[in-house]
Amino acid sequence: MKAIDMKELLVAMKELEEERGIKKEYLMESLEMALVTAYKRNFDSADNVKVVIDRETGETHVYASKTVVEAVKDGYLEISLEDAQKKSKKYEIGDIVDVEIIPKNFGRIAAQTAKQVVVQKIREAEREIVYTEFNDKKGEIVTGLVQKADGNIVVLDLGRLEGVMPLKEQIPTENYKVNDKIKGYVLEVEKGIKGNPQVIVSRSHPDFVRRLFEFEIPEIYEGLIEIKNISRDAGSRSKVAVYSTNENIDPVGSCVGQKGVRIQNIINELNGEKIDVIEWDEDPAVFIAAALLPAQVLAVDVKEEEKFAQVIVPDDQLSLAIGKSGQNARLAAKLTNWKIDIKSESQFRKMLEESQEISEQEDNETEDGTVEE
Repeated sequence: MKAIDMKELLVAMKELEEERGIKKEYLMESLEMALVTAYKRNFDSADNVKVVIDRETGETHVYASKTVVEAVKDGYLEISLEDAQKKSKKYEIGDIVDVEIIPKNFGRIAAQTAKQVVVQKIREAEREIVYTEFNDKKGEIVTGLVQKADGNIVVLDLGRLEGVMPLKEQIPTENYKVNDKIKGYVLEVEKGIKGNPQVIVSRSHPDFVRRLFEFEIPEIYEGLIEIKNISRDAGSRSKVAVYSTNENIDPVGSCVGQKGVRIQNIINELNGEKIDVIEWDEDPAVFIAAALLPAQVLAVDVKEEEKFAQVIVPDDQLSLAIGKSGQNARLAAKLTNWKIDIKSESQFRKMLEESQEISEQEDNETEDGTVEE
């Protein structure tokens, strides 16, 4: 069968492979399947038809796959052994022979189909390429231009597709405006309507802070300092626990930087969100005391099995330890994964006195009482 204006199409396919990464073979196979469908639709054919396109010349061949039989009952599906062996002596009863057929006007149908298929497959392949590209960026930071900000959802132009930042992924204290250039954490990449990729972006996720630390602090990026955990109240305060096995490295000092330059860059990106950098310690009492910064701690009594800690602070540090609306205590508990009960020194003394009075009262009752058998 004559080539269906395929030479130009072959050149175009090669260019698509080189420029956009859309495999020529993928387009060819898709086109062959579409031509089979087009042939069946236009020529009321059986299911034994297949189309093969020559990868070099673009010539298109239509074949009917027929079973070799002694006596032909259905000419569409069967071929006699005698006719089959005219093509090749190797054929035997039960073999499948591809017999080329040359349908009229199929060249025109094929050309139309080819154009439709290539356009469709280019779109599908581009969507898949973009999906793969951004799926590989899952967990990374991207920069986008705000296209839409209506209070509930922010739409970002990320270049090859849009990013969506739902309300819960936004920082409550931030106001986003059209044309603002902002960074975001790639939380999820989904295939939306008609297969179009959709990137879910977050600025409120704790891992957004983690990635900012990795970007600003080389020791973290290189693995010399490890971020053990992060607890965050987006827009207000974050606590970051860091640790280094290298005794010559001060993990907190490295993160803060000289005159606070390193940490200030992260704070600026988060529009003034306070960040407490805390040194992780395998001793839960030491770690819990550090997690309650900026408050000073007098003592920490831990119950390992219950993962419960009783913390005593100076009277003038109680409100600082608890924080506004309990924020500092809540973030410390989340950072350490321990339940924390905070008492002032006065409260603790009073509690001890009351406990002692109850104990003495119980002792007196025991001494005054009699035990009968």
